[in-house]
Amino acid sequence: MSSPSSASVGSVPAPRAPLVLADLLPGAVARDAALVLGAAGFVGLLAQVVVHLPFTPVPVTGQTLGVVLAGSALGWRRASLALGLYLVAGLAGVPWFAGHASGWQGPLVGYLVGFVAAAAVCGWLAGRRSDRTVPRALATMIAGEAVLYAIAVPWLAVALHAGLVRALALGCTPFLAGDAVKMLVASGLLPATWRLVGAAPERR
Repeated sequence: MSSPSSASVGSVPAPRAPLVLADLLPGAVARDAALVLGAAGFVGLLAQVVVHLPFTPVPVTGQTLGVVLAGSALGWRRASLALGLYLVAGLAGVPWFAGHASGWQGPLVGYLVGFVAAAAVCGWLAGRRSDRTVPRALATMIAGEAVLYAIAVPWLAVALHAGLVRALALGCTPFLAGDAVKMLVASGLLPATWRLVGAAPERR
């Protein structure tokens, strides 16, 4: 029969392995608050990288890169809070939407709501170790982008009183090539960062 001391030692749970990159940082509450605010500001900063296209009200921006990176690095809870903060604060007047805009964004609101959902999806998948290898990270980015457009395009169609095919031509198709580049960048950065911090990515 084992002694009480050995039983108590055996019952001590092993330290929980980090699920996403943000879990590697110490100080849970202060860390999470800083990460949420920092991620919202990061997306707001990338929103100022803007290229306006003459045939659509939807600009090319760097926001989606920030969204998928924040989602995957922070996990779904913190990422949802960060992009929710970005949405609510921007609507309330913080000028960190594309081109230093703020307030109601009309046909672009679907993208802003889609950012929250896309970040949550990327974070949920990353919490299941989908960000440890390039192929799996790329699949995570694609899933996040799909959710984004599933929300943004129907909103755009309603806002512009256009059909779904027209909305796809205005708000999705022109951006796929640029999104592919962003997703490739993000899917390379995540496993590389895991290696940099000394946590070997899984190879499954």
